[in-house]
Amino acid sequence: MTETERVRRIWEKLAPKYDKLIKFPEWWLFAGGRDWVCSQATGNVLEIAVGTGRNFEHYPADVRLTGIDLSESMLGIAKRTAESLGRQADLRVGDAQALEFPPGSFDTVVCTLSLCSVPDDRNEGFQVERLERLKWGIVERVVARKPIAARPS
Repeated sequence: MTETERVRRIWEKLAPKYDKLIKFPEWWLFAGGRDWVCSQATGNVLEIAVGTGRNFEHYPADVRLTGIDLSESMLGIAKRTAESLGRQADLRVGDAQALEFPPGSFDTVVCTLSLCSVPDDRNEGFQVERLERLKWGIVERVVARKPIAARPS
């Protein structure tokens, strides 16, 4: 079994109880985090490891949202969350390590509380603009952007 498949199986089992399990840690450790991240999203947005859709209510109304997750069970819950909020979202099974989108498809990429479940989280090709450590150093906020290509002279 690959590491990705192992992670997929874990999330398939956790999906039905994830929202209940994350409620207290999210309040205690991550309060305001989803607002902070999603408020910066613009244009075509890709959310990596969209999970149950806990970020959906925090996005600006005008973003065009695509979400991927390894777990079909998590996506099933996310689809219901999107419907209940009236949020249009293209939700699909996908692997953050092997994205199936053409380069330049998205203006913003969002990833919250999920890098711990990506076996190889190199964040390759991006430059870190800001890094903050909160809550005794165990919560990390990162803003990274694709470098602007050098302009011909």
